[in-house]
Amino acid sequence: MSESDVISLLRDAIWLTVKLSAPALMVSLIVGLVISIIQTTTSIQEQTLTFVPKLLAVLFVSLIFASWMIHSMTDYTRDLMRIIGKH
Repeated sequence: MSESDVISLLRDAIWLTVKLSAPALMVSLIVGLVISIIQTTTSIQEQTLTFVPKLLAVLFVSLIFASWMIHSMTDYTRDLMRIIGKH
């Protein structure tokens, strides 16, 4: 396996990680922002208030995107095994 193959595999792995984590991170960011705005307008300064809504939102998004995530990981693993099998 050449150096360019290894770099390509690493690049694909990093890109897959970014793609798979993006939905959960974006929802967590949006929920946190909304909760922070509500806290600011109501003068509630409880730091733990954002934890439960973020957790529930991330779990919900994970359930929605689970099929896509599993297919993406499976496709990457198949490609990885195919490339390893060549060499």
